[in-house]
Amino acid sequence: MGRKFLIALGGAMLTLSMAACSGGGAGSSGDKSGEKPSDLTIGVSMPTQTSERWIADGNAVKSKLEAKGYKVDLQYAGDDIPTQSQQVDQMITQGADVLVIAAIDGTALNSQLQAAAAAKIPVISYDRLIRGSKDVDFYVSFDNYKVGVAQGTALLVGLGLLNKDGSKGTAKGPLNVELFAGSLDDNNTQYFYGGAMDTLKPFIDDGTLVVKSKQTTPEQIATLRWQQETAQKRMENLLTSSYNDGSKVDGVLSPYDGISRGIITALQNAGYGSGAKKLPVVTGQDAEIASIKLINDGVQGSTIFKDTRLLADQAVNAAEAFLQKKQPQANDTKTYDNGVKVVPAYLLPFATVYKDDIKATLIDSGYWTAEEVAAGQAKK
Repeated sequence: MGRKFLIALGGAMLTLSMAACSGGGAGSSGDKSGEKPSDLTIGVSMPTQTSERWIADGNAVKSKLEAKGYKVDLQYAGDDIPTQSQQVDQMITQGADVLVIAAIDGTALNSQLQAAAAAKIPVISYDRLIRGSKDVDFYVSFDNYKVGVAQGTALLVGLGLLNKDGSKGTAKGPLNVELFAGSLDDNNTQYFYGGAMDTLKPFIDDGTLVVKSKQTTPEQIATLRWQQETAQKRMENLLTSSYNDGSKVDGVLSPYDGISRGIITALQNAGYGSGAKKLPVVTGQDAEIASIKLINDGVQGSTIFKDTRLLADQAVNAAEAFLQKKQPQANDTKTYDNGVKVVPAYLLPFATVYKDDIKATLIDSGYWTAEEVAAGQAKK
């Protein structure tokens, strides 16, 4: 499978590869280096406010830019593609000097990006790679294939098949697992899925792990818009269709904490977590406070912590570089082919968080307080 699999999964959009790699993009001209920050506006387009992660991202980018004196136009699109398109159009017509965009659908903003290029407005793709356009100038994110590997590994650790140090655990199969993926219109989904499946496939192939539903392809396990309710309904259907013979689920691969909470709700409603029916190991991502409490309480197994403060810092650094007619610093210039060009990227580190990592990784770093973890709610 591996990265070759990811290329296949991307289909035709990835076969164009290097054909337009030499395109200048929107940020190839337009010197703003002589202007004061207070005269410049950065448009920041975020996908939704239904996830606390995206609220944190938007607020972090906005506050860090404003601390440097820039004006910021922050908009949330409510998970609605036409709304995001309209908001980005408006940012362009109102004279934004740089755009920072976390796209709902990575292929739905081509006309907006063409307009940005015509107006010489640099475009920074934020965490989700914008696909199918030469007019994307930079990408800030994490190594999302490795995030998928970490999620698959966390499931194996939770099941006892591996130890945290990577050595073999004491558990024996067969163990029943089910798989969930994110939204197929989000480019990150293929990387999370590919990394996780490369990690789990040997255990599935030798029978240690059994996917009773036989649903393993991205199309079968995707969760449109990453919605918690959609994941809960699918988990309920899986329990009804594949576990009505008295067998139990031992683990669930989940790519995101909201999806994890939907899965856990379905499992609890079916009697898991009460009496002798143990809750399965459930993975996650984004270190959302509600899920950190669940991990602390022994309900959710793990999450992946991607520090939005660091991601915001890189978005700000990239925006400032473009305004000074410089190229932002990239640490990956090969991986992120959007189907038309390879987009230079800056990738950040992440951490897997189990219960015994919460204090050192999240509380001591100031990301969450002990009180927030105990309550499962962020302070206003």
